[in-house]
Amino acid sequence: MKNLFYLFFAFLLVSFSNEKKESETTVSIPLAGNAFSSEHIDGSNTITENGIENWTNAKEFFTVYFKISKPGTFQISVEESVEVFGKSEVEFSINNEVKKATFNTSKKAVSIGTWTIKKEGYVALKIKGVSKSGTQFPSINRLTISSKDFDGKISYVPNNEGNFYHWGRRGPSVHLNYQVPENVNAEWYYNEITIPKNEDKIGSYFMANGFGEGYFGIQVNSATERRILFSVWSPFTTDDPKSIPENQKIKMLKKGENVHTGEFGNEGSGGQSYLKYMWKAGTTYKFLLHGNPQNDNSTNYTAYFYAPELKKWLLIASFNRPQTHTYLKRFHSFLENFVPEQGDLSRRVLFNNQWVCDEKGNWIEINSARFTTDNTGAKGYRMDFAGGLENDSFYLKDGGFFNNFTTPKTIFTRPLNNKKPEINFNTLP
Repeated sequence: MKNLFYLFFAFLLVSFSNEKKESETTVSIPLAGNAFSSEHIDGSNTITENGIENWTNAKEFFTVYFKISKPGTFQISVEESVEVFGKSEVEFSINNEVKKATFNTSKKAVSIGTWTIKKEGYVALKIKGVSKSGTQFPSINRLTISSKDFDGKISYVPNNEGNFYHWGRRGPSVHLNYQVPENVNAEWYYNEITIPKNEDKIGSYFMANGFGEGYFGIQVNSATERRILFSVWSPFTTDDPKSIPENQKIKMLKKGENVHTGEFGNEGSGGQSYLKYMWKAGTTYKFLLHGNPQNDNSTNYTAYFYAPELKKWLLIASFNRPQTHTYLKRFHSFLENFVPEQGDLSRRVLFNNQWVCDEKGNWIEINSARFTTDNTGAKGYRMDFAGGLENDSFYLKDGGFFNNFTTPKTIFTRPLNNKKPEINFNTLP
């Protein structure tokens, strides 16, 4: 009987031990999609698909982001994938709580330390180089985050879907899908956008007038170059513009002064146009798009941009799309970042005074929009996305690893302002 009691007690201990072990949380976070350099240089080689590499500059540091669904205590270590070049000392910190680790053996896991994080949301782990005996600091592929008291979710960008780390580093794209009455033959789309000061980060594309066959907006290409961009997709599905049959190519009908036109690929293919124009944050710009179905089963699309600095409408370009006979459909706006090295920076844009004009010249104000995000946000890899109402405008925001995200598919309605566009179509350039 006594032996049976000990066996039963041992069974309880094993069961409890197994139960406790199963409740532990461990994740392996690849740095390729979750670490960002302090340098923010487009085309930098210090963060690659292998994580942190080629790290020689002691002034350059890295920040790794992951999101926890509840507070907890976390043990962090560098996985065995680390590559060491001589002896290095590296500093790791969360909320200014610093731990230091020495690296002097290749392919060996290194324990960094334990942090108690008292609030749910994004965690920023900073990695700084203290000293090195060789030419480089260690190359770090992955971090292990583990916890014995945490049973929630840890969100991060995985490396298991092709080059998803690239899209994850860019951050989530966000969209406003304007609610246009179905019985309207929309021949014109009108929108006004304002990028608040300091929200015009390099790599930002603020798209004002999206439609079923293309998009029209403004972007920040570099510290010295900005563009007004208008593109129309070919009806032939391909990422290679050279493979489009002649009868399905987008044809340029006209373009404005100093506007560059050509073809684009990689995200579908078609006709592209852009005007280099140093638009400014804090200024409101107007966008007007014309969609005119033709009798030969094609549609002409024409984009106009109002430059308040010049006090006039500018023609960007006009394209003909074959095998298409439609008025404007799927009026939408979006915000995205196209430079992965800028994906840890926040950007925001305001949209106001949306209107459509039908084929009879009747203007209709549009004041409802449905908020959505792309796969990066929808799958929960990155949760730094938001949109909705700000005063009497719609807004979109992404990047920067903020915590207050907006539930996708929410519909927002702004107050009607009854400011019908004052445009004489006959005098447009």
